[in-house]
Amino acid sequence: MVPIRQDRRVSKAENGDLYFSSIVAEDAFTNYVCVARFPFTNTIQQKPPLILQVLTARMAAHTAPKFLKPKGTTSTTIAMLGEELILECFAAGVPTPSIKWTKDWEEMSMTEKKLENFNKTLRIKNVSMDDGGDYICSASNRMGSLDHVITVRVKSVPFWVEKPESLVLSRDDSGSIVCRADGIPRPQIQWLVNGEPISDAPKSPGRQVSGDTLMFRAVVPDSAAVFQCNASNQYGYIMANAFLAVMDMKPRLLGPRDELIKTTEGNDTHLDCPYFGSPKPDLRWSKGGLGTLEGSRHMILPNGTLEIRNTKLQDQGSYVCVASNVIGRDEKEVQLEVKEPIKIVRAPHNTVVIRGSLAHFDCKIKFDPTLDVTVTWLKDKKFLILGRRMTKDEDSLSIADVYRRDEGAYTCRVKSELEEVTASAKLTVMDRPDPPSALEISDPSERSIRLTWIPGLSNHSPIKEYVVQFTEDLLADYWLLPSSWKNLSSYPGSLNSVILQLTPFVEYRFRVIAVNGIGPSKPSWPSEYYQTGGAVPDAIPRNIQGMGSGVFRNNMEISWEPLEYREWNGPKLGYMVWWRRRDSREEWKNYTTYWWCSYIIYDTDTFTPYEIKVQAVNFFGYGPESPIVLGYSGEDRPVAAPSDLSVSDIESTKLTVHWDPVARADIMGDIKEYKVYYWRESSRLPWHIVSRRIKTKSFKANGPRLSGTLTGLVPYSNYRMYIVVANNRYEGPPSNTIEFQTPEGVPSIPRSFRIMHRHYDTIYLDWEEPAEPNGILTGYILKYQTLNITLGDRILVEYIPPNITYFSLRRFDRYTRYKFSLAAQTETGVGEAFTEESPHFTTEEYTRDQVDIVTQGWFIGLMCAVALLVLIMLIVFFIKRSRGGKYPVRDKKDFALEPMDDRENGTFDYRSLERITRVSTMLYTRREEESQQGRSQGVIEHIGRRTNSDDSLMEYVEGEEIEFNEDGSFIGEYTGVSKRTIDRSPYHNSSEPTSPVAIYSFA
Repeated sequence: MVPIRQDRRVSKAENGDLYFSSIVAEDAFTNYVCVARFPFTNTIQQKPPLILQVLTARMAAHTAPKFLKPKGTTSTTIAMLGEELILECFAAGVPTPSIKWTKDWEEMSMTEKKLENFNKTLRIKNVSMDDGGDYICSASNRMGSLDHVITVRVKSVPFWVEKPESLVLSRDDSGSIVCRADGIPRPQIQWLVNGEPISDAPKSPGRQVSGDTLMFRAVVPDSAAVFQCNASNQYGYIMANAFLAVMDMKPRLLGPRDELIKTTEGNDTHLDCPYFGSPKPDLRWSKGGLGTLEGSRHMILPNGTLEIRNTKLQDQGSYVCVASNVIGRDEKEVQLEVKEPIKIVRAPHNTVVIRGSLAHFDCKIKFDPTLDVTVTWLKDKKFLILGRRMTKDEDSLSIADVYRRDEGAYTCRVKSELEEVTASAKLTVMDRPDPPSALEISDPSERSIRLTWIPGLSNHSPIKEYVVQFTEDLLADYWLLPSSWKNLSSYPGSLNSVILQLTPFVEYRFRVIAVNGIGPSKPSWPSEYYQTGGAVPDAIPRNIQGMGSGVFRNNMEISWEPLEYREWNGPKLGYMVWWRRRDSREEWKNYTTYWWCSYIIYDTDTFTPYEIKVQAVNFFGYGPESPIVLGYSGEDRPVAAPSDLSVSDIESTKLTVHWDPVARADIMGDIKEYKVYYWRESSRLPWHIVSRRIKTKSFKANGPRLSGTLTGLVPYSNYRMYIVVANNRYEGPPSNTIEFQTPEGVPSIPRSFRIMHRHYDTIYLDWEEPAEPNGILTGYILKYQTLNITLGDRILVEYIPPNITYFSLRRFDRYTRYKFSLAAQTETGVGEAFTEESPHFTTEEYTRDQVDIVTQGWFIGLMCAVALLVLIMLIVFFIKRSRGGKYPVRDKKDFALEPMDDRENGTFDYRSLERITRVSTMLYTRREEESQQGRSQGVIEHIGRRTNSDDSLMEYVEGEEIEFNEDGSFIGEYTGVSKRTIDRSPYHNSSEPTSPVAIYSFA
């Protein structure tokens, strides 16, 4: 699938429609596909392919422009203020018309505007009031020009011109609240009081509404209220609140209630008590409700604040502020707490940390938040420089990635304008131990030595153990095999001299690692080399087994795992293999191999048990023999089949299989499994086609009468089954084949469920029956409910007969969406349901799991066969037409008249065919010349089929037709017959598109 290349002639509109300004022969395709992608759901949908047939009998003439979209010469569109506006203009004509835009018949400013799609689309990103007016789309070519006027009317939601503001008045005063808004169309103003329309609210003396103004006269305290102004038009609304306050009111304390004030001893304290009232209230302070505060340390400021000088601890308590006038009184309570001097609540402690970790020192202090307190840290009585690793916060100091040099004494100093307090702690850094040194080897023996070393520093963490590592160079037959460092053994941390147990015929080097609670040290320097002597093998080969080899039945392969190199103990390692029949008196047979880890014994009986053992040998002697292992020679094909095959407990999808086992001697080997072969012979529904693919199920042998459960069956089907026995290599002959039937089950999900919107008020559903009915369908159950919250969520159920696979539903309006659930049912029950939601009303059709017929193999093959048949018919037609009557044709221009063929009808006229070929060649050359002059484009003006095999021979003379006789030769100009002119005016004047129907003329 290739995207269509867009240009001045072919363009796509914003809604996805494809417009052709003119049609050419190259536009004839059979697979125009519209593909839509939905980014939010990340899905892609496409419509069925469309076929475009180009029908013409001659080259199309030039035509004047004609608008395809919008139609006519005038149109109107609405643009919302501040939103995006897209204007489109598509015109047809030959040559392709040029598009030009103007506004109000004048040159258009391109500020905030953009032309796209070869000037066919005008995009205005942010519509303003100035963007309203007439936009003229002019389409022109050499044949003429045409204008289309698009009238743009700008609309907008309401916006504030003067937003209402709150109003404060005294008793008997007057005032107003103004609410002015504008919009297109002009919004309506509605007043509300305390949330309800002012017309429905209780009447208030002196309050009057005058359009966008709310007036008040001689207000009283009861006039106070909250007013709302709502400005709305058909495109939206705005609302604002304003309140009216009347000054004549009882005292009101504006500060917070139950306030808590904290201070330190010796400071001046202020207890705030802002108040309001009309007339002005009297203000009094008291402590604990025991009378007015008086004295040299207490003072009430004009704003109602109580000042307490030189605060003492005994000043702590509850204070009451009371404001009163002739209308009423108000009071509030304030709690005062007097704090003690600064204290370090959590002091730093001595800390031991691991190198590279985080060290943390606490220094939490208790102080008055109003004091200017600074916290400073020192190390070894010097100011600590903070940076990337050392950071502090309010209550602590943190040292990241601690080094050994960070050890020392750390001091927290807290200082204010009143006092200074300090606390100190020590930091100890633990690290991995230093590596041991001076490794020494002594006391050598055949398989051991003594290793001694000097311990390194423990770095504040005791050494728990020493790990001795080694590297070995194995002395193989002809080369050395070096290895990496490996652990040999570990020893307590209190030791520094140990005995090491070694392997023969290996060259060693050693190193030691010390381990404490933090981790291992770096390895010590390696010791000198030490080589051990050779010995016979100590190990025995592992995983010894014997079994048949390859496809032969009369052999047995004995195999084992080879010894590792360190287990050789010497050069020239080999293996001695021993075997004999079990329960026989024959002697042990043996064979020694030096290069392979297997040995094959030939000429054995089928599946005969053998006793097997293997031992390793090297240059120094024989190693220990392995335990005796039982092996078997090759297996043969079983000679008998299981008997008495039957089934029971038949359900729709499973059953139990029973059979009698095969005798042990007939299996010809070790029994592996019983394998059931079964297949679906047919459906119990006569019209249903099924797959007969054979399936298998394996069962283990576990008793004299064997059985197993077979699952995955298809309900309501006819099955066939047989069983075989299998050993490790072969399967035996099949048993008798039995037949059985499965009962009905629940059907599978319905296929090709589609939801279509053919009308705005109706939803159409259709589907196909389930791929597996699994029985006789008794009907379909369709459940649906609306997705709109306002319409509720009640589920409706429809019971549909089995022969009906469609349903239509009339919805409330185009915006109502539904959720559908469809399931098929049989007498057994209801099958799996297909659930889908209907698309939005703008979607013309929504199809799920729909198979496109044009992509099916059988359809493509059918179309190819039809095309081949048509081609053969055309060839026969030209041959037959060349056998008609002959008329002399005089070529007066490019070729001479040839003799007439006097043969009878029914014979092939080669000269007529030659003349047709020569004329066609001349016409093709003439069209090529006209194409180079730019006169080959045009619209379809004559109904006729134009293909490679049926070219227009009627265009030999430009714009005129030439008559042909029965055999296709020219008459007319060459025989003196007058040329006829065809009246094409109906085609020129028609405003409707030419019907894409091919009309073939064979006369």
